[in-house]
Amino acid sequence: MTRLVLISPLALAACAQPVPTAEDFIPDYLGVETTALDEDLVQVNVAMTKAQSQKDVQRYAECAAARYTRDRGYGFARHLRTNLTKEGGVWAADAVYTISPTLPAGRATIDAEVTVAACQESGIPTV
Repeated sequence: MTRLVLISPLALAACAQPVPTAEDFIPDYLGVETTALDEDLVQVNVAMTKAQSQKDVQRYAECAAARYTRDRGYGFARHLRTNLTKEGGVWAADAVYTISPTLPAGRATIDAEVTVAACQESGIPTV
């Protein structure tokens, strides 16, 4: 014997995940902390929510490093390392960069002026 069970739409709605809205995809930048480790070495710590991937957090750190570099009168930075964490929906990055007046050797170089402008255009805070 087959038994038919009726479940009300309200009961199903209570179990369903909420439909994402546009605001769920707008990053919330929680702040930047920069620390000079040496004359040409800077540590950048950033935090954010609603990052879509690790790349968003890395980009935020890069934007902050570019601004720091430019504000110190240098033209370039080179990425050394980034440690990423995610806890309770908050992404954090701890990144280290060298800064220099001339283009440094290596692949992970940042032109400070160009990067700050691109970050501003993309709505990523640099401070």
